[in-house]
Amino acid sequence: MDWQPDEQGLQQVLQLLKDSQSPNTATQRVVQDKLKQLNQFPDFNNYLIFVLTRLKSEGILITTIASKGELQMWPELLPQLCNLLNSEDYNTCEGAFGALQKICEDSSELLDSDALNRPLNVMIPKFLQFFKHCSPKIRSHAIACVNQFIMDRAQALMENIDTFIEHLFALAVDEDPEVRKNVCRALVMLLEVRIDRLIPHMHSIIQYMLQRTQDSDENVALEACEFWLTLAEQPICKEVLTSHLVQLIPILVNGMKYSEIDIILLKGDVEEDEAIPDSEQDIKPRFHKSRTVTLQHEEERPQDPDDTEDEDDDDTLSDWNLRKCSAAALDVLANVFREELLPHLLPLLKELLFHPEWVIKESGILVLGAIAEGCMQGMVPYLPELIPHLIQCLSDKKALVRSIACWTLSRYAHWVVSQPPDMYLKPLMTELLKRILDSNKRVQEAACSAFATLEEEACTELVPYLSFILDTLVFAFGKYQHKNLLILYDAIGTLADSVGHHLNQPEYIQKLMPPLIQKWNELKDEDKDLFPLLECLSSVATALQSGFLPYCEPVYQRCVTLVQKTLAQAMMYNQHPEQYEAPDKDFMIVALDLLSGLAEGLGCHVEQLVARSNIMTLLFQCMQDTMPEVRQSSFALLGDLTKACFVHVKPCIAEFMPILGTNLNPEFISVCNNATWAIGEICMQMGAEMQPYVQMVLNNLVEIINRPNTPKTLLENTAITIGRLGFVCPQEVAPMLHQFIRPWCTSLRNIRDNEEKDSAFRGICVMIGVNPGGVVQDFIFFCDAVASWVSPKDDLRDMFYKILHGFKDQVGEENWQQFSEQFPPLLKDRLAAFYGV
Repeated sequence: MDWQPDEQGLQQVLQLLKDSQSPNTATQRVVQDKLKQLNQFPDFNNYLIFVLTRLKSEGILITTIASKGELQMWPELLPQLCNLLNSEDYNTCEGAFGALQKICEDSSELLDSDALNRPLNVMIPKFLQFFKHCSPKIRSHAIACVNQFIMDRAQALMENIDTFIEHLFALAVDEDPEVRKNVCRALVMLLEVRIDRLIPHMHSIIQYMLQRTQDSDENVALEACEFWLTLAEQPICKEVLTSHLVQLIPILVNGMKYSEIDIILLKGDVEEDEAIPDSEQDIKPRFHKSRTVTLQHEEERPQDPDDTEDEDDDDTLSDWNLRKCSAAALDVLANVFREELLPHLLPLLKELLFHPEWVIKESGILVLGAIAEGCMQGMVPYLPELIPHLIQCLSDKKALVRSIACWTLSRYAHWVVSQPPDMYLKPLMTELLKRILDSNKRVQEAACSAFATLEEEACTELVPYLSFILDTLVFAFGKYQHKNLLILYDAIGTLADSVGHHLNQPEYIQKLMPPLIQKWNELKDEDKDLFPLLECLSSVATALQSGFLPYCEPVYQRCVTLVQKTLAQAMMYNQHPEQYEAPDKDFMIVALDLLSGLAEGLGCHVEQLVARSNIMTLLFQCMQDTMPEVRQSSFALLGDLTKACFVHVKPCIAEFMPILGTNLNPEFISVCNNATWAIGEICMQMGAEMQPYVQMVLNNLVEIINRPNTPKTLLENTAITIGRLGFVCPQEVAPMLHQFIRPWCTSLRNIRDNEEKDSAFRGICVMIGVNPGGVVQDFIFFCDAVASWVSPKDDLRDMFYKILHGFKDQVGEENWQQFSEQFPPLLKDRLAAFYGV
């Protein structure tokens, strides 16, 4: 390259590139104008080449200009870069490819749009030519560029898909690990978007991936291991993989051992570190999950879908690695193949679990945990022997063995709880509580999380041991460093959720409340550690009910303050965004949720607190917040205050109802769900005075209950609220009966008998009285819903009796016989036994 830049010109170009990074919009405009001028400049491309190839760090700036949407402003850039690929000079070609790869990563959608008249039609075939280049670095860039367009199914790539796949196969055994990694990544993505093109070659692809999962380069092995995770989600998984399990299972199990580097990074040789404070960057941000109101179902334990913590968590290595990927793959495959995995696994497991080397034994315990969900049925015969062995591993001398044993035992907690308590629950609990007080922080964390899972499964089975459990958890308060304290709050909150009012004993309150309140007083209003503590207190307040009264005043006041501060900050920010920072609204959300917990726990005792505060005014603002989670928590609190102290809610109803009506929008499921529930609670308090507001909400509710694919919880709450609305204003709601009776009946047949179901069914009965014609077409659904009651109150049973017999008398014996022939046998028997029809 003979061309040399002119120093002044080069400085100008570099200054321009630097300016392009400025967040300031005025500077950005100057940059755009300057780009237009420079494009006219004959040497500009030479400068570009020089920057890309000789000044690598400045070269990155070119690509960031491109990725900030300036590609349209700089239409010559892509053609120029593509031309540079043809350069004889290796540095030029490599520099241009590096830039193109970055642009492809950042702007894949833009490149496949008409905005730049589809440059991919030229670029993709061009990249494919370079798959055969003699330099591995260039081959690798070329695959990486094309890979950016697989997931979006870019048209230009789909037209060249067979060539792409052929070229990939040709590079399958490339000597360069970076190339092999990109080949594996491409095949994993193609499995998701173009499995049809891979199926003819599936046998050889699987053989190839089995080898790559054992690649000597861990990055290649990790990319290849993703293949099994993706394949498990495909319908053809079982059919294509069954014959390869015998090879695959040992490879995955082998990948689940800690590597030597893992052990060094995890300080696997440090057994005692409880006295060492945590470094702040180790503490992951926690996200508060806003309150959603749900109903209890038949034969079902309350289960929180967000609590299914999967693979064990090596936090300090929170980057994905081969061990985690292998464990995740084994987990999903166990869910696909179920018991069919065990013949390949059990012989390996026996050897691993009782191995003298701790690293190998540890991996066996991880394997056992990974298959717990998928292979549970097949594992049951072995658990009476395995669970005691795992409980023994809880006191292993290696901390990493103790911590993985905690996790694996938590995966079998459901089975443990299903056995007589003295057999496994009691020994497991005793040992886990010791581990909560372990001298190793990783073990403390694993034990606390495992104990929280055990609490959810065992619920009131734990009541006899409460004193012992609380002693341990409270002792841990004084012992834990920052990060594990946050997990301890969760374990205490879950305990309160699990044992409920059994916690309301003076001796337990004496143990538990002082340390919690001490933490509460130590924390400042701006401290994010308030989140888990507020969530924990919310559960405790709900469980202790009147037992929380002595502590409620300062807690209540602070929550109101948190809401008020956040609203004020949001207002300042909206008016002067350049002067103020946007508030972290999580403080407000968590505070609203704790207020809900207080209202639910204290019931009518919360009245004086509400009377002495401006919470209703604040709530009015929160219900109109732009952030859905804020509205979601506001409506939950509104419903809880409606139940606890309606006298303070009633004066606001005229202002609140239109807001509730607007939020009956199923686009925001949880907001809509809580607004619906709150309307139902308001109906029960307002009675006939609800009449002016029926039209604000009724049409939306009927629309939601008829929507396809509406989540079950929302359907149930909608049905309850329609029933309650009809109970208090039958004249207004009954005319629409025929529009909702069928989905109404089907959504409530699986709900347990409870107050909400009771009031809703009373509403339906009253409406049928007003408009019997509205139910005629769908009467069989009504019969089925009535039969779902186990023990309705006497007067409700009378209402059912009258409607059923009224219908039967109306149509006459013969027609009734024909009609009831359609009933399933169980329904027929129940109606005959309970109602004599």
